[in-house]
Amino acid sequence: MTGVAENRSMIKESIKVACSNCNLRELCLPVGLSAKELIRVDELVATRRTVKRGTSLFHNGEKFTSLYAIRSGFFKTSVTTEDGRDQVTGFQMAGEIIGLDGIVNDLHTCDATALEDAEVCVMPFDRIEEISREVTALQHHVHKVMSREIVREHGVMLLLGSMRAEERLAAFLLNLVQRLQARGFSKTELILRMTREEIGSYLGMKLETVSRTFSKFSDDGIVEVKQRQINIRDAEALKRIVNSQISH
Repeated sequence: MTGVAENRSMIKESIKVACSNCNLRELCLPVGLSAKELIRVDELVATRRTVKRGTSLFHNGEKFTSLYAIRSGFFKTSVTTEDGRDQVTGFQMAGEIIGLDGIVNDLHTCDATALEDAEVCVMPFDRIEEISREVTALQHHVHKVMSREIVREHGVMLLLGSMRAEERLAAFLLNLVQRLQARGFSKTELILRMTREEIGSYLGMKLETVSRTFSKFSDDGIVEVKQRQINIRDAEALKRIVNSQISH
């Protein structure tokens, strides 16, 4: 019995480390919490869950119970269209929260699939609501995360509604690099976790158009492409391509 109690204590301690000392804390939790508030926030994480590459974290139509903080790995969210195609709706990485789509109707409205082996912190939503009543900074943070998702969706609508292929891909690469840089990664080098086909699905472009646009960027000396490894050699040129959309 003592061994079981010790194991429970160790599990509890490892969860505490996941929040209090997690190097992603400032990305997925509110900053400036007092020691007392941080102790309460530590209680958010019910467990950690590993998700193997190619498997789902949750499915469209599944009952919503928790939000998930991505601790490591990369995900895509997608919906199946009426003709059976897989339509990518977003890409999520470490330090981001996934599962917000389920809050509205208590059901998930998309599939979330791991693009590489991943680990998430499971945060039951009823627990988030309970602790938010005591730690108002947490409530504000959840609202901020939800607002960020709305802004991102509006950005995608702009991409699909008015941008040419080059502008769409340039905006996508700049956004990806910006998010990775916030996590301490290089601002010029990135490894694409998604396929060209998945990028095309997200940006409303055919696979051939994605490949052709990457080749053009490469020929123009803007990016260096080695399979999934991208080296951005001229970020300013990418910004000019995106900004040219305004003058159309």
